[in-house]
Amino acid sequence: MKIDISELKDYKAVLKIEDTEVHFLNSLRRIMISELPKLAIDNVIVYDNTSPLLDEIISHRIGLIPIPTDLRLLNFRQDCKCNDAGCPSCTVRYTLSKEEEGTVYSGDLQPEDKNLEIKKDKIPIVELSKDQRIILEVEAILGRGKDHAKWQAVHGAAYKFLPIVTIDTKKCDQCKACIDACPKNILEIKNNKVIVTDIEQCTACKSCVDICENDAIAVEYDPHKFIFHLETDTSLTAKDALVESAKILIGKYEELGKALKTIK
Repeated sequence: MKIDISELKDYKAVLKIEDTEVHFLNSLRRIMISELPKLAIDNVIVYDNTSPLLDEIISHRIGLIPIPTDLRLLNFRQDCKCNDAGCPSCTVRYTLSKEEEGTVYSGDLQPEDKNLEIKKDKIPIVELSKDQRIILEVEAILGRGKDHAKWQAVHGAAYKFLPIVTIDTKKCDQCKACIDACPKNILEIKNNKVIVTDIEQCTACKSCVDICENDAIAVEYDPHKFIFHLETDTSLTAKDALVESAKILIGKYEELGKALKTIK
């Protein structure tokens, strides 16, 4: 397998992957969506709430706020040595106390550890009017996307075949119809030839093929070359999400291999 990194940002990655199969990439995608752990708020203790929203609605909104997660330092609560008591190794706590008029944002959640400050700090929770207040405490624990959507760290994980666009220069009369029809604007004329400027942006929609009266354009794909992209909700970096998902997938394969050896 060959992997080239086309784009790698804090919370977004685009990879070109060759010499692999669809079923492998789909397995990796499903691991990212359902098996990759992350922190999410699972317990909310409301001490005072005179805002326009009920406690349940406030709790639901807070539960969906992405919490920074370091998988190297955290355990699942049910597997922790504290026996589900909620120690710092399995539970992260935040407090929120606001009494002034205005919008309460995700950034108003104050962590016990300053390194765990909410990165997406402008997610609105509720708007307070004069003389209204909200005071609460929350606990965040590890979970997986298959348990609840709030534990899904990766969004938009998808892959596509790498398109192959072939332009027959003998048939092409440079009428520009294909250029105008391309929804991604990736065709242009250069040195008296129609060329593709960015093949990774091509969606293989074949609009160029349909409009070409001379049959000068063909759009195909290589079944062993893919473009894979993913984005996270900021709880994990794109790199960490990719690496951890690969580790989980390897563990699944090893577990399957051991199970198969027991079959007589």
